[in-house]
Amino acid sequence: MMRRVGGVICTATAALAVAAHLVQAQIPPTYIPDIKFASGRSVVPYLEGWIRNPDETFDFVFGYLNRNTEEELVIPPGPDNSVMPDGPDRGQPTYFAPRRQPRIFRVRVPKDWGDKAMTWSITANGVTEKVVSKLLPAEEINEHIMIANGNNTMRFGEEDLNKPPTLAVAPIDEATAGAPVSLTANVTDDGLPKPRAPVAPRPTEPTSRFQSQRNTSSNPNAMIGLRLTWVAYRGPGKVTFETNPVRVVGDKTTTTARFAAPGTYTLVALASDGRLSTRKDITVTVK
Repeated sequence: MMRRVGGVICTATAALAVAAHLVQAQIPPTYIPDIKFASGRSVVPYLEGWIRNPDETFDFVFGYLNRNTEEELVIPPGPDNSVMPDGPDRGQPTYFAPRRQPRIFRVRVPKDWGDKAMTWSITANGVTEKVVSKLLPAEEINEHIMIANGNNTMRFGEEDLNKPPTLAVAPIDEATAGAPVSLTANVTDDGLPKPRAPVAPRPTEPTSRFQSQRNTSSNPNAMIGLRLTWVAYRGPGKVTFETNPVRVVGDKTTTTARFAAPGTYTLVALASDGRLSTRKDITVTVK
């Protein structure tokens, strides 16, 4: 049986080979399938770097990657969530939101730490991931990188006039599992950087039907202006926020949260002006 493929007449077997070659030729050599998993995957701890403190102690800075796009995991300190030595509980998160969460917590070590190692191990969905951390010179960072969300906002030789926002979070007197709880905070800023003018989102199209179909149409206005983001850090269950992040209007933000189960929770409030941020941790006891 004769077929025409790409302008060439050939046998059925040869036609299949030619068609496969034509398809393969359209795939970029660096193509990696964008495979996503809603659940069932592991959580990978990350060392973001270490900080030299004024009192000569050191802080290891950690984050994590929850490799699931939907599954939220609660892993209490213990064999499945351990920071050693002197653990297993060194203040690490017990609630793991989906995807990448950078610079989420710090562990302080003494000035005579030397060449010793610190290991954070996380077991999720039957898979154990760990990071072994040392005070390597190439991994030193500073406090400015922390408040600048991992970015360097200053050019060499110039002073950054922008200051991080000030943040005050109202205490929560009472909370009941399943019931809405009001979260109120006051945020002020110096007005820097100047807010960008809103722009319309620009549609994007893949250059090839074989390329990854990543979501590149995110709203560019989502990062404009002063805002407050709530993060569930520790607790026995999921925390659902009504609005998150919250835009700051008149120095005040309000949203509600629902706690899935009774117990003690730690929430993190992050106020950001688009470049620099301020963090506050609050403890909530839920009946």
